[in-house]
Amino acid sequence: MSRTWLQRTGYDLSWMLCRVVARTLFRAKILHAERSKIDGGLLVCANHQSFFDPVIVGLACRRRLCYLARASLFRHWLFARIIRFYEAIPIEREGIGIGGIKETLRRLKQSRAVLIFPEGTRTHDGSLQPLKPGFCSLVRRTKVPILPVALDGAYEAWPREAKFPRLSKLSICFAEPIDPETVAQLTDEGLVELVTQRIQDSLDEARRQT
Repeated sequence: MSRTWLQRTGYDLSWMLCRVVARTLFRAKILHAERSKIDGGLLVCANHQSFFDPVIVGLACRRRLCYLARASLFRHWLFARIIRFYEAIPIEREGIGIGGIKETLRRLKQSRAVLIFPEGTRTHDGSLQPLKPGFCSLVRRTKVPILPVALDGAYEAWPREAKFPRLSKLSICFAEPIDPETVAQLTDEGLVELVTQRIQDSLDEARRQT
């Protein structure tokens, strides 16, 4: 029994369990999930509302995702084993770091889907914060599409100042993907503006569902 098979099976079982919990307890509504059915390398860019966010995007997405995790989380042996099992990519607190960038590029070139939160940190008030332009280099170097996605309700479920989560209705809305040809025609500033607009439009649509 290979580790790859175990990881794939473990991810699928976790996906099903989290999906049931999200739909039952948080009444999660998923909009335009079919837009996430994209073959090959894919950079998923989401707004960042809570600690729940990687799980929420993962349960809604039709692709098996690779996640970024703070390097400090790998120092706790049990949690490190768990996030390594899910093939998390370690990043430094102040940014992805050289090692994290190289590993992210490698995963994208291997036709994997990688989830990032380009705001860089969780929102303080539930609104979309300015996006950092670091993701532009990732998609230019790998020529993969970008899938913007918006979460709503996660901030209410677990705001950054709260110690414990609470029940709140969740909505996840996938925007239209941005293809590599469009990326190539835009400056970094223009690409950040386009991704920001698509996340904000999807966030507005998600909020109409909550």
